Amino acid sequence: MSSKQTLVDFILDQISGAGSVSAKKMFGEYALYCDGKIVALVCNNELFVKPTVAGKAFIGDFVEGCPYVGAKPRLLISSEKLDDSEWLTNLIKITAAEVQ
Repeated sequence: MSSKQTLVDFILDQISGAGSVSAKKMFGEYALYCDGKIVALVCNNELFVKPTVAGKAFIGDFVEGCPYVGAKPRLLISSEKLDDSEWLTNLIKITAAEVQ
């Protein structure tokens, strides 16, 4: 199932304070970038953030999931957290700072 562009646009708007954010469509799904680094994927209309030590500590009780078959587990972000722009922006900033 392909993710909807409207969801990706919403997420980009929510995290706009994290830095230079953008999305690239790949096979019906999306990679999200912050300051030129891939920090998350949107697959099957769900947000999967790259796992980092700092990101896991920020979330606390995190849930992992695989965005597609064969993928490494990522931090699965609940739909409720997508509505919290400040929280989501902080997570993306934290993730981008730790990702190479």
